Amino acid sequence: MSDHPAIKTFGELKQAGYRQRGVREEIRLNLLSSLRSRKPLFSGIHGYEDSVIPAIENALLCGQDLLFLGERGQGKSRLIRALVQLLDEWVPEVAGSEVHDDPFAPVSAYGKTAILQHGDDTEIHWVHRDERFGEKLATPDVSTADLIGDVDPMKVVEGRSLSDELTMHFGLLPRTNRGIFCINELPDLTEKIQVALFNVMEERDVQIKGYRVRLPLDVVVVASANPEDYTSRGRIVTPLKDRYAAQIRTHYPKTRELELEIVEQEAEVAGVEGIETFIPDFMKRIVAELTFQARTSPDISQASGVSVRLSIANYETLAANALRRALYNGDGQAVPRISDLGALNASIAGKLEFEYAASSRSEGEIIEELLKRATRTVFDQLADSPEVYQPIVDAFNQGWMVEITDMTPAREFVEGMDKIGGLREAAMKLAGGDSPARLSSAIEFIFEGLHLSNKLNKTSTEQGAMYGEGGSPE
Repeated sequence: MSDHPAIKTFGELKQAGYRQRGVREEIRLNLLSSLRSRKPLFSGIHGYEDSVIPAIENALLCGQDLLFLGERGQGKSRLIRALVQLLDEWVPEVAGSEVHDDPFAPVSAYGKTAILQHGDDTEIHWVHRDERFGEKLATPDVSTADLIGDVDPMKVVEGRSLSDELTMHFGLLPRTNRGIFCINELPDLTEKIQVALFNVMEERDVQIKGYRVRLPLDVVVVASANPEDYTSRGRIVTPLKDRYAAQIRTHYPKTRELELEIVEQEAEVAGVEGIETFIPDFMKRIVAELTFQARTSPDISQASGVSVRLSIANYETLAANALRRALYNGDGQAVPRISDLGALNASIAGKLEFEYAASSRSEGEIIEELLKRATRTVFDQLADSPEVYQPIVDAFNQGWMVEITDMTPAREFVEGMDKIGGLREAAMKLAGGDSPARLSSAIEFIFEGLHLSNKLNKTSTEQGAMYGEGGSPE
């Protein structure tokens, strides 16, 4: 955070030629400057360049309040918080003001009185843009006092009249004056509170305990909501919905590549000194494909959505299970493989809403099916022509059997690899390296892909799985 200007009084501020402007004009001019310089507005946001971001820019250029509509995990909160960067870094306020009073146009009784009494000697305080952002998660128990304000009984005891504005304790919205105020999950607010919010946005008029307080607030009000909430937990009252001139519809990444770009940016992969963590391309693809399969599955509630956080959690869990194996076996490299997919049950189950129609099968069975479909899809994308794998299939048809668990040491894979014709060459193409950990991951991917292609049989064991002579998939 850079140092704020050294100006300390209202008179010095005027002498410096400071020009007062409203928050909407402030955002608009800073946005125009960013557009001219082609400076990206939303760092770390991927996949919205041609859809969501242009709509946001149009709304801000028009000075409109924004409502972000989208399922969970679509980056709505991140987009809203990024808007703060369009505010000036520092703005002056009347020192001691609870509502960031502009010294040129104070809105509160305190600010007006300070300017009237002290004039050019009024003390100035500088506010950083991060302090000009307010956020509230909407819940049914949110009150008018929380958002707008209430009478402070201690100030009444001190002798002030109930009708005196100085008896008021301001809520979150007035305290974000000259800034951006965000309400997450707007439909969860009761209709009474939504009407109060609309009144502030439209009329700049508040009634607290029956007393009218005129507050011409200068604030951009932004909200987020899940479209499903309109018909389940609550709804947005029509006048308030109409007040949001711009409704921005967010969406999930449209490609697997974009999904993985976000995952690799956001995931926090566990690491241990002395152990290298490497995630093969095919395992990354399975993580992304699993999420895409869930987003089209009739067994999963699409109204609730399937968050990108599912991909992130699965990516982190895969790496953690591989690291646990490397520590257990004393390996210097942790590489996730197919047998680690079983560890994803914990990171998947809590992030999916299952349809009631799928109750004939357990959640575990549905998850297992999604994992199989994802693995088969990725194998079909990356696999060589069938003749390349035929020597491997022939070896199993001649009696080979391989038992694998998620704790099987990588060296055991490599020791038997050359006994199966064509396996080393096929594994090397997928592994991206010749270390035992990378090769073992590629080998297991090949075995599972051949099983799902009906080339190898697979039998579940207490410890893991047994691959053997060709048969139909489980």
